[in-house]
Amino acid sequence: MSTYLLVHGAWHSGACWERVVPLLTAAGHRVFTPSLTGYGDRAHLLGPGVGLDDHVDDVVRLIVEEDLTEVVLVGHSYAGLVVSAAANAVPDRIARLVYLDAMVPRDGESAVDVQPMSQALIDLALRSDSGWRVPPLPELPPPMGLFGVTDPADVAWLRSTLSDQPVRCLQQPVRLDNPALDTIPRTHIHCLAGVPEGIVRRPVPAIQPNGDRADVRSLPTGHDCMITMPRELAGLLAELG
Repeated sequence: MSTYLLVHGAWHSGACWERVVPLLTAAGHRVFTPSLTGYGDRAHLLGPGVGLDDHVDDVVRLIVEEDLTEVVLVGHSYAGLVVSAAANAVPDRIARLVYLDAMVPRDGESAVDVQPMSQALIDLALRSDSGWRVPPLPELPPPMGLFGVTDPADVAWLRSTLSDQPVRCLQQPVRLDNPALDTIPRTHIHCLAGVPEGIVRRPVPAIQPNGDRADVRSLPTGHDCMITMPRELAGLLAELG
């Protein structure tokens, strides 16, 4: 039995994993899918002061309070920053980092550094009435859809779960200064369909920080693969546990 902590990306909530969770639990695994501050059941906490550091604290607090060890820590999209910094804080509790179509930062980088198109979203938010809210990306024609989701019923459900993203989340830098972080094995899962124009995916180094050869998997679907290909994603994650 393995312990999985699945961390959602920007605008989403822990609900996005609801199709993956029963597949993993049926195989005997423990699965945690928290909603970060400002999302899902914690949407009432959304505000201009919420940033990346708060989301890192959310994950670290859950790991410590639940006394989780040997965790397969999965970060989707923006949460690549979150899980990296969380693993930096408690590396002895992490068995593997999984970057699921995710931002992969270096020490001191923000979301803007990893994904430069984030700056355009920040600029729009700063000029808006709120001055800090970044609304979810719009639905695009297939195959892009809404975060890669194109089925009308799934799009409607997904849209109902989304919240705005504070600009502070995209501006704060990650702290990755713990040498023990580099010892943690890493897996990268890329979603290959419907990548919007302007999205940059950094090449994965052939040799990972712990000296292992790069472990890169892929799914032939859009960004929100946990909705469009939950069985296939669960199968990949089960292999890594």
